[in-house]
Amino acid sequence: MESFDSLPNIDNTLLSKTHVSALTNYMPSKHAPRFLLLYGSLRERSYSKLLILEAARLLEALGAEVKIFDPHGLPLPDDAPETHPKVQELRELTLWSEGMVWCSPERHGAMTGIMKAQIDWIPLTMGAIRPTQGKTLAVMEVSGGSQSFNAVNQMRILGRWMRMITIPNQSSVAKAFQEFNEDGRMKPSAYYDRVVDVMEELVKFTLLTRDVSDLLVDRYSERKESAEVISKRVNQPLI
Repeated sequence: MESFDSLPNIDNTLLSKTHVSALTNYMPSKHAPRFLLLYGSLRERSYSKLLILEAARLLEALGAEVKIFDPHGLPLPDDAPETHPKVQELRELTLWSEGMVWCSPERHGAMTGIMKAQIDWIPLTMGAIRPTQGKTLAVMEVSGGSQSFNAVNQMRILGRWMRMITIPNQSSVAKAFQEFNEDGRMKPSAYYDRVVDVMEELVKFTLLTRDVSDLLVDRYSERKESAEVISKRVNQPLI
């Protein structure tokens, strides 16, 4: 029988054996968890915005600090320089945040272009910083018809691509036009209760992970690549 202690493809000096103490032996941050909320519609009565506002109220009630990005005026990706004021605002808020909430309408069976444009303006890397890596994410959607999960499923894929910790729970509000009062507040319902569940879970996951996120996303392949780059630089021939 083949021995499992033989790993010829592994550089043992870079293989990290994580001990539970590394995940527990730290001083927890005391500041309120910080969340950036994005919505995917520019309509005057935007149900994705109304749902985000409900989420913001809940997060604040749970002790969080919340900021909402207004997508009005954000250019299409590649249609303006990165120095555009709305692009800079979005990126600064992303760096500030420790977690995010994305809420999109479902349009033609998918998230909206407005939602995707915001995500596309957030780079995987900004110099040596990965602005979304290791941060938490909750996804929600609203639809005009029956309940669907196309938009939240797409946003989950994007969250994984952005190296975020996407929480298990999610919200999908069907026939959203029936779920809000004229003043924009959400009516009591099972849909509303699910939003409460999602926000509670997001806060818990953020408090659990924010102080150890660097450890959680520390990867063998990247340690190996970094070691190889350093080796080449240190051992380059003298000029």
